[in-house]
Amino acid sequence: MIALTEGPLLKGLLMLAWPMMVSALLQNLQTVIDMFWVGRLGSSAVAALTLAGTVLMMLFPVVMGLSTGTVAIVSRCVGAGRLDEAAESAGQSLMAAVVVGLLAGVVGWYSADGLCGLLGGVGDVRSLGADYLRISFVGSCAIFVLFVGNSIMQSSGNTVIPMYAMVLSNVINLLLAPIFIFGLLGAPALGVRGAAWASVIAEIIAALIVIQALASGRGGLKVLKAHWRPQFAIAWRVIRIGIPSSGQMLSRSLMSGVLMRIVASCGMVAVAGYGIAARFHMVLMMPAFVLGNAAATLVGQNLGAGRPERARQAAWLAVLIDLVVMVVCATILVTWAPAFVRVFDPNPEVVRAGTSYLRVTSFFYIFAAFSIVLGRALQGAGDTLSPMVTTIIGLWGVQVPLAFLMARLVTPATLGIWWSVSIALTVNGVMVALWFQTGRWVHKRV
Repeated sequence: MIALTEGPLLKGLLMLAWPMMVSALLQNLQTVIDMFWVGRLGSSAVAALTLAGTVLMMLFPVVMGLSTGTVAIVSRCVGAGRLDEAAESAGQSLMAAVVVGLLAGVVGWYSADGLCGLLGGVGDVRSLGADYLRISFVGSCAIFVLFVGNSIMQSSGNTVIPMYAMVLSNVINLLLAPIFIFGLLGAPALGVRGAAWASVIAEIIAALIVIQALASGRGGLKVLKAHWRPQFAIAWRVIRIGIPSSGQMLSRSLMSGVLMRIVASCGMVAVAGYGIAARFHMVLMMPAFVLGNAAATLVGQNLGAGRPERARQAAWLAVLIDLVVMVVCATILVTWAPAFVRVFDPNPEVVRAGTSYLRVTSFFYIFAAFSIVLGRALQGAGDTLSPMVTTIIGLWGVQVPLAFLMARLVTPATLGIWWSVSIALTVNGVMVALWFQTGRWVHKRV
């Protein structure tokens, strides 16, 4: 367990962040691996994977709510030295993850085809996307447990074990994906379904590793079987804090669906180009989420230890580091955008659409250093309502209306959509930074 309430802030931040960065990159590498191999099946398969990925993002509101409530409570308890209470809260979070993950899997299995249709999928794109989704929903319980388990260890200062779990998971996915997709080594050629099975198997293995680490105490806290027994007061405490975070992520997921529907009105080539480019931006935002998660742990533990100024300094230090990373990465994406898109789909029209998106929006993702890092810091303090409100304003008050309007006023229509994304990123980042500066989150009780 890393002591985060004393000593150099930069050292504590980096000790938390670097394993989480590796884990996050590996987690996103799984989607890149899928996209790379599925890209060999044609543009329809790429578009199907893009639609399916958008639907799967709708799972994250719930899992992020559980994770946020877990971090806010467990990190505060750890900072205050109340380790038994931290372990009890962790057990209730895991129990909730299992229950909700199973429910999500059942609902998702039966609604996969309809969801792809709602996002504009037709013909092969719709059927392939539904096939991928049904298999992915089989593993939804593992995804929930993996995220919550990682959050528990993060809250206690251990981010190394989740990294090792993700390394093994990615090795397995890397090996299984081409075997299942193309039918190598005597396996049946499953196409898009093969990519889904490879990811699900890898995620289940990673989740089992995390559970074992927590049970043995190697994860920072020792979460015993007794801690999994239902204690509804504690479970509700975790859920109550996480509800606004779920609302925030739900608004993001629904907006992604609406935006995908708007992009789909420009044709499946636009969907494929947007889907490939958006994968790169998911990677671009990983440092922000990682530094934000590290800041959330530092904020929670230091507020628990009665050191609010140290908590504030930790959040701004994380923002400064992410700004540097964002500028460098955005420059690389803008400079070599066509080459990056072409790796996944050589279709010239797809390359043109993806390149346009990357070059218009990449530098505006710098504002994510404020909205994501400071937003996560606020959530670590238990202030989950404010990030939700600013996200809803930025996405539904700015991005969605602008996307509808600019898609009709700008030629080509996709260019107007890309600019609506850029403007919304700017507005959201500024709002979160201004709220953080008020300091009201310091007095939040969890």
